[in-house]
Amino acid sequence: MSRIGKKPIEIPKGVKIKLDRSEVVVEGPKGTLTRGIPKEVELSVDNDNILVKRLSDNKRGRSFHGLVRTLIANMVTGVSGGFDKSLEISGVGYRAEVQNDILRLFIGFSDPVEYKISKDVSIKVVKNTNITISGIDKEFVGRVAAEIRDFKKPEPYKGKGIMYAGEKIRRKVGKAAGV
Repeated sequence: MSRIGKKPIEIPKGVKIKLDRSEVVVEGPKGTLTRGIPKEVELSVDNDNILVKRLSDNKRGRSFHGLVRTLIANMVTGVSGGFDKSLEISGVGYRAEVQNDILRLFIGFSDPVEYKISKDVSIKVVKNTNITISGIDKEFVGRVAAEIRDFKKPEPYKGKGIMYAGEKIRRKVGKAAGV
């Protein structure tokens, strides 16, 4: 039995849950999220908790039990509090700015790299080198952060590039001067 799947999901004040056999809709102060539910699990609301119950004990049912519980818990957290992901830009002359709905990254290429900002997330730039991505969908916030990081991953010799906040870059020693 899944330990994560057994845990009930607490519903905070201001969050409404609509259950259907094939999908769940979570509404909160920050927005609305919808997700399909696999047929191997069943959801029920008891007082201020959501319970996830698996219908079959086969491998597929056991796989979805904890996954569905975690996805719904992330939906409840997202519509009530939201999610943030931070990126740091490291390198001489490297910077970022937001103009209208476009994130412009000056990261060592001849032209700035432009990234169109989706309406589902908000991006803020602090001190030209710190980027904060915010939104209600944890999966989408993480995907946007990964796409921005992919423009210039941190390199191991000087550490220049775009990295997650707090990420440790494994540094390599450069060439030694041969005498």
